[in-house]
Amino acid sequence: MDKRTELASIEAIESGFAELGYICSSRIATAVFLAGQLRKPVLVEGPPGVGKTELAKTAATLLGLPLVRLQCYEGLDEAKALYEWKYGKQLLYTQVLKEKLGDLLDGAEGLAESVERLHQFGDVFYSEEFLEPRPLLQAMEHPDGAVLLIDEIDKSDHEFESLLLEILSDYQVSIPEIGTIKAKSTPLVFLTSNNTRDISDALKRRCLHLHIPFPSIDLEERILESRVPEVEESLRQQLVAFVHAVRELDLKKQPAVSETIDWARSLLLLHATELEPELLKGTLNVLLKFEQDIEATEAELGSILRTLEKASENA
Repeated sequence: MDKRTELASIEAIESGFAELGYICSSRIATAVFLAGQLRKPVLVEGPPGVGKTELAKTAATLLGLPLVRLQCYEGLDEAKALYEWKYGKQLLYTQVLKEKLGDLLDGAEGLAESVERLHQFGDVFYSEEFLEPRPLLQAMEHPDGAVLLIDEIDKSDHEFESLLLEILSDYQVSIPEIGTIKAKSTPLVFLTSNNTRDISDALKRRCLHLHIPFPSIDLEERILESRVPEVEESLRQQLVAFVHAVRELDLKKQPAVSETIDWARSLLLLHATELEPELLKGTLNVLLKFEQDIEATEAELGSILRTLEKASENA
């Protein structure tokens, strides 16, 4: 059964994701729908913490498919990403073959006949029996398909991108000693990038592009309502409005959605009912990750709170 029936329409994806706690825009749902229909990978770009990795996890849960994750880093190579040989088993095979060599060559006369006798036996030394699949190959070997997450592709080297080209265009891989291995079922592929470097044009051509920005106030409130439903509506509105005001400041790192959720959970633990200056000062470290950003925000606290108060009165 094709499990991608869960991706039959944009509306089905939006509602399916929402039931799993992932509130997405129609643009995200459209990209996932097209990826499922066109069997093309999705390159998801955007600032850290906006839900790029979570998107792949949610898609896997919705489809009931295993999630195969490849975390990229500088120096990632074929042996860690695609496959490597089981050298220990190959060594054992060599020892067994050595012990059986006398039986195999029994009766052979001369070197030529011995070599011919050896050729009559299958060459299993470099075969799939001795192949150790790594994430890329694992994703292609699942008979019912899988969701493949190639996380933070921008942290890998350009050479690794070249390795992906054949896999992402034809869903197959060429292994010199064996030949071509095709995917048993086309995986749904997500690549994420935090834009720390440019991705090659060749790789972009093979992917659908999706940029996830920071959400609008309305969308972020819906996300918060879904992920931390215990927070009262008035506090949720104040909290999201404050986060959006902080994102307007000149900071080293703007607070992401994941940090908004963490902050909401922290306020809940502190039994907060509204945002007060002392409470804000005591919990800014949950929202912001650099001391200079905390200091810059503390300096603007009064101005931000006055602005939010006026906006609330005019609403």
